Amino acid sequence: MATIWLIEDNVAFRDAMQFALNLYPGRYTWRAFESCEKAISNFEEESKPDVILLDVDLPGGMDGIEGIQHFKKLAPDAVQLVLTVFEDDDKVFRAICSGASGYLLKSETFSEIVAAIDQALDGRAPMSPEIARRVLSMFSRMAPEKKDYGLTEREQAVLELMVQGLSKKIIADRLGISRHTVGNFVRFIYKKLHVHCQTAAVSLALRDGIVKHDSAN
Repeated sequence: MATIWLIEDNVAFRDAMQFALNLYPGRYTWRAFESCEKAISNFEEESKPDVILLDVDLPGGMDGIEGIQHFKKLAPDAVQLVLTVFEDDDKVFRAICSGASGYLLKSETFSEIVAAIDQALDGRAPMSPEIARRVLSMFSRMAPEKKDYGLTEREQAVLELMVQGLSKKIIADRLGISRHTVGNFVRFIYKKLHVHCQTAAVSLALRDGIVKHDSAN
């Protein structure tokens, strides 16, 4: 039986969420608190939670995002799910960076929220569809832009094999060209990347995304 802690200052929503959990007798035990401070003060007296559902905007001195960081120390094995009306990028990003395993909107139905709890207990990271789209958008914006060094298709192929640590002879065999031709390609690569050795070329190729990291395996 999973122990659920609900941290929510809105009495009506808190009561409704508790009613939803009561629809699954023998599946969950739960406690509800109106603030992170009250939940923290009960850690010694209560059984440790398996899942913590908490709002972002809470009364008192500690908001939900600060609470996530405290609960990570007090109950490191507990899954923390944000359950809120806020969906702006800053709060989503801060919550995830603080250690939230999921981010749900209160516009979800109670059955969807309960399903998300089960997903979290199974090790997944449930998110409302709107939030999932925002997260994908955020991380795509954060991804380093691949720089264009003007490599030809053949130079790119040679560089990828260099990243794998292959010798000029093996590269030549792989591509069906002579070692002399490989040497020429290597010189062209060095010139375009503004480097003078293979180690520098490989490091720059991985750093700037010219070659994907999995090409090194």
